[in-house]
This record gives sequence, C-alpha cells and structure tokens, in this order.
Amino acid sequence: MINTFRRFSLGSSLTERALRSSAITTMGFVTYQFLRLLSNLILTRILFPEAFGLMALVSVVMMGLAMFSDVGVSPSIMQSERGDDEDFLNTAWTIQIIRGAGLWIATCFLAYPMSLFYQEPQLLHLLPVAGLTLLINGFNPTKLETANRHLRAGRVTVIEIAVQVVGLIVAVTAAWITGSVWALVISGIASAIAQVVFLGAFLPGAPNRLRWEKRAADELIHFGKWIFLSTICGFFIGQSDKLVIGKYLSLDEFGVYNIGFFLASFPLLLGGVVTRKVLIPIYRENPPRESAENFLRLRKMRIYATAFLMTMVIALALLGVWLVDLLYDPRYQSAGAVVVVLACMQMPQIIVLTYDQAALAAGDSKRFFVLAAARGVLIFAGLLIGLELAGMLGALLGLGAAYVCAYPVVVWLSRHQGAWDPLHDTIFALTALVAAGFILWLHWGEVQQLLP
Repeated sequence: MINTFRRFSLGSSLTERALRSSAITTMGFVTYQFLRLLSNLILTRILFPEAFGLMALVSVVMMGLAMFSDVGVSPSIMQSERGDDEDFLNTAWTIQIIRGAGLWIATCFLAYPMSLFYQEPQLLHLLPVAGLTLLINGFNPTKLETANRHLRAGRVTVIEIAVQVVGLIVAVTAAWITGSVWALVISGIASAIAQVVFLGAFLPGAPNRLRWEKRAADELIHFGKWIFLSTICGFFIGQSDKLVIGKYLSLDEFGVYNIGFFLASFPLLLGGVVTRKVLIPIYRENPPRESAENFLRLRKMRIYATAFLMTMVIALALLGVWLVDLLYDPRYQSAGAVVVVLACMQMPQIIVLTYDQAALAAGDSKRFFVLAAARGVLIFAGLLIGLELAGMLGALLGLGAAYVCAYPVVVWLSRHQGAWDPLHDTIFALTALVAAGFILWLHWGEVQQLLP
C-alpha cells in the first residue's frame, strides 16, 4: 500500500501523472466549488435575487466578448512542439495582452446598447468596470499553461483556491458595505488581480516579457483561427440559456434560475476542467489510433471518469429539491426543480465529454470547430423552441434534446482520431435513460412549477 501511494505521488509515467493530476484537479475543483457555494449562501442572505440576475447579464456579456476573441493560446501551448520555447511563450503572452486590452475597450462600447436591450440602466455603469477583469486577465503569465502541459496541478490548484478565498472575502465585505450588485463586480476585479500576482510569484519559470516572433505568431494564429470560431460557438453552447432565458424572465426569476444552474452544473464543470487539463497531454503522448493498447487504456480511464460523473449528476438530480430547501430561503424554492431537470438533461453531454479533446491533441482544431458549431446551433434552437412551447421546462428539455442530436457529430470527430468507444456510450446511455426517467417521474410535482 505504501509503495502504491509512493508511485502515485512520485511516479513519472503518463498514467501516474494523469491520475495524480486528475486527483489534484478534482480536489481543487471541489474545494473551489465549496468556496463558491459558501459565498453564494452568504451573499443570497445579504443581497436580493435581482442582484444575481443583473450580475448574470454582466457575466454573459463579458463571457461572450472573451469567447468571441479567443485565439486558442492555452490549447496551442499545451499541444505545440514549441510549447516550452521561451520565444513562443512570450509571443503568446503578448497576443494575450493585446486581446485583453481590446476586450475591455469593447466592453465599454457595448455598455449602452446592452443597457437598452435588457432595459437595465445599471448595465451602463456596471459593464465598463466589470470589464477591467478582462484587461487584467490578459497579463496572466504563461507559466499556468506550462504547468498544465506537463500535468503539474499541485501549485496551480493551491493558487486557484487562494484566488477564490480572496474573492470570497472581498465579495462578502463589499456586500455588507454596499448591499448591491457592485459587491460582485468588485470581487471579480480583486480575484483577477490576485490571480496575476499569485501565478507570477508562486509558479516556477522565467517571467514573461513582450516579444513578437513571426514564426511563433504564425503558428499560434494558424492553430487559433479554428479555436476562435469554436469559442464563438462555445459561447452559444455555454451561455445560450442566459441569453435567451434572461430575455424571457424577470430579473428575480432569472436570479433563481442561476442558483439552480450553479448547483446542477457542478459535475459537468468538474468533468470539463479535468478533461481540458489532463486529456490533451494523454492523447498527445498515447494517440488511441496508434495501437489497441492505447485505445484500451483510454477506455478504462474513460469508463472510470464517466461512471464517477454520472453518479454525481444522478445524486444531484435526486437530491436537488431537498438541497435547495436546506441551503436557501423560500425566495429561491423553485430553483430545486431547475436542479432536477438540468441535471437530467446534462447526462448525454457527460457521456461524450472525453472525445473532443482528442482533436485538439492532434492539432485538428477544424474538426473541433465543426463539433462546437453543431452544438451551438442545436442548443440555441432547442432553447428557443422549448421556451415557446413550454416555458422554462421546455427550454431545459430542449437543452437535453440538443445534446442528443449532436451525438452523430461527436462520433464523426472521435472516429477520425480513433477514440470512439460505442460500448462505453451504449452502457452509459442506457443508464442515463433509466435514471432520468425515474427521477423526473419522482419529482414531477416540483418539475411542473417550471411550466408557464
């Protein structure tokens, strides 16, 4: 047992590094989400639901700008043969700074039209200040990508937790003083500053400096052009619900929806964080199409990961109503039904979560874009059609239908990389179908509250 622990903590093989990085990332993410939940519970008792609805609108705009301008610096460093080259990293950092400055300027320009579109005058003042976080994030050192490239998750995880602690302290203090949505904006800026300082001070490696090497820039831009298009689609994948539902609902109802989304999305967010940090190095060093041994090794890892995440999402769906009743006051009661339905609708996405990184590891950002585009179109359409037919419940069911309809595109991408595993998908699809059907039947009384 001691030898096993020593191999796990000190081993240098790909499997040992991957397991260690996954475990550390998972523990860090759980801690991070616990701190977010703690912050959420405290702030919901100080602030009104409208504050969370208003901040969600601010976040949608900022997330949209960040994703509409993403040129794939992080995945490019992780997959490139020059990912450890100083000139390559400094050129990437320079591109990142230019992008951050452009994003903040765009936030200022968008403040007025967004305040008119959502009929919320406060957005005129909130957006330019909140947009400073995008400017600050541009100065994050590339040491972070280097650590992820080599599956060194320990210090990165500690820094992420420290940043969250800073944000929590600032948010609660500012909320107590102001009693307004400005507390959330100030907290975001403080967290962004803390992240730049902590990454620069505590991660190993030379500090970045401004540099523009044409060969490095050409490689970053060539790889990043499809990432740029993919993240535009990713915006519609991740933010369509807030764009569409936020327009249909009042601010307090939208705030309640976001509480439900925060709780239900935990397993999917965890899976996304782990796969982004761990799978690109694994696929890069052991491509599944090169040998049956590589494929079977990935199958084993994929089954463990999917089983773990599926267990979590089923537990959340079963306990969602009880959790909301336990943690929140009666103003947020209907968030329990959101947790139940949204957790069930995320099951198809959890099944295929490990496939798309295979394309990025192989440098095939074009196929990655095609998958992202298909998902973006299907999710946006599913939400709109669902809202028209059955209100919020219809929108959530439309989200699940979109994930299912995107499956053929997932198969197309993963087969090209030799990663598709129909046995894995069939087992967990049947599990999800049975579990979701039972959970929705069990909680149908609460779920009906989401109908118009």
